[in-house]
Amino acid sequence: MFADPAALDTADPLARFRAEFFLPPGKIYLDGNSLGLLSRRAEAHLARVIADWRTLGIEGWTAAAPPWLTLAETIAEKIAPLLGAAPDEICLTGQTTANLHQLLATLYAPGGTGFPARGPCDHAHGPNTPCPAPRSVILGDALNFASDSYALHSHLRLRGLDPAQHLRFIPSRDGRVLRLDDILEAFAAPDIQLAVLPAVVFTSGQLLDVTTLTRKARQRGIIIGWDLSHSIGAVPHSLGGESGPDFAFWCHYKWLNAGPGAVGGLFLHRRHHALAPGLAGWWGVRADRRFAMSPHHEPAAGAAALHIGTPHILSLAPLLGSLELIAEAGGLCALRAKSLALTDFLLALIDRDLAPLGFAVVTPRGAPARGGHLALAHPEAWRLCQALKAAHVVADFRAPDLIRLAPAPLYTSFTDCADAIARLQTIALTRAHESFPESRALVT
Repeated sequence: MFADPAALDTADPLARFRAEFFLPPGKIYLDGNSLGLLSRRAEAHLARVIADWRTLGIEGWTAAAPPWLTLAETIAEKIAPLLGAAPDEICLTGQTTANLHQLLATLYAPGGTGFPARGPCDHAHGPNTPCPAPRSVILGDALNFASDSYALHSHLRLRGLDPAQHLRFIPSRDGRVLRLDDILEAFAAPDIQLAVLPAVVFTSGQLLDVTTLTRKARQRGIIIGWDLSHSIGAVPHSLGGESGPDFAFWCHYKWLNAGPGAVGGLFLHRRHHALAPGLAGWWGVRADRRFAMSPHHEPAAGAAALHIGTPHILSLAPLLGSLELIAEAGGLCALRAKSLALTDFLLALIDRDLAPLGFAVVTPRGAPARGGHLALAHPEAWRLCQALKAAHVVADFRAPDLIRLAPAPLYTSFTDCADAIARLQTIALTRAHESFPESRALVT
C-alpha cells in the first residue's frame, strides 16, 4: 500500500518552510534544479540592501549591516558548512564558467611532470624521483554541461594548445550515466594533468562518488576539480581536509534559491593557497592593501585571492536569506533526507503509474548515486513536458528525450509529487500531448 501524501506532509518536519517561498499561483513547481523559487527571506535581504543603497550611498560599503565591503566573506562563512570546507577556501565571485576559467588559469600547468607527493605512478623510477611523463591533457566527460566544455576548449586555445590533442572526454556507454570503471581507466593515462567532473550529471541526475574519485585522481597525481552546480544545496559535500579535491565551482540560483544569474562560487583547497591567481584583479588584493593601488598585485590570503572585480552586492544579498532558511531547517543533512524521501516517493509512483505507459527512469535508483532530481525518458518527452506545463506542472525538458522532475525539499510537498505524476499519467493516457508541436521551437 502506498503512503498517503497528505499524511506524509503532516509528518514532514520541513513542511513549515513551504510558506517561506513565493509559489507560482495554481502551479506545481518541479524545476528548482534550473531556477529555485524566491523566498521571503531572500526578498527581505535584497530589499534591505537596496534601502541601504538608497539611504547610505557609498557609505554602504562600511555602514551597511552587514557591510558590503565584507559581504562576500560573510556569506563564505555561511556556505562553508554546506561544502565541508573552511571559509578561507571559498570565494563568492563571478559566475560558474568565469570561475572555471579562473581556476584553470591558476591550476592548469601544461608540460609539467605530475605531483609524485600525491601518490604512485606506473613508470619505472625511484620512489623519490618525479614521474618523467609530461602532463598537458585536461580530462572532462561526455555528459557535462556544455558551458564547461566551451571553457575547456577556449582555455586551451588561449594557452596556444590544440584541444584535439590536449582535451579528452570520458565517454558514456548509454548517454545517460558515467561508469566508475570508465572514469578510472581515463585517470590511468599518464598525460592527464587536470580533471573536471560534475558531482551530479545535469541530465540524468546521477551523483558521482566524489570522495572515491577524488582519492583515485590524487593517487595518480591529477589535479581534480568538481562542478557542483547541480549538487550544492541538495547534497552534502566534504571538500576540505587532506583528502579533499583541489578545486570546485558552482552557481547559487538552483537549489540555493539566490535568483536568476546569481553570483557564483569557487573552492580552492588550502594546499594551493600559495599559488598566485591566474587572473589577477583588484578585489583579489589583500584587504589592508586593496586601496593602496600598488602597481604590484598583493594577493589576499586563501581563495579570496581569486576575486577579480568588485563583489556583486545585489546578487549576493538573496543568499543571506537562503542560508538562513537552511540553517533553521537543520542544515543540509536534513534537506538531503527530505530530498531522498521525495524522490523515493516519486520513484514508487512512477513505477506504478508511468512505467506501464512507456516512461523509464534513467536516474540511478540507489540513494548514494542519486542527486536531487529524477530524469524520465520517453520518446515524446518534449510534447509531454509542454502538456505538463499546460496542466500547471512546471517541469524541465532536456534533449533528446528527458523530462526532469526536481522536488525542492524546502518548498515541494509530497502532495505536489503525487498530483504531478497523476497529471502526467492522465496526459499520457488521453494523448493530450499530441496537440503540441513535435519539435522544440528555438529562441532566436
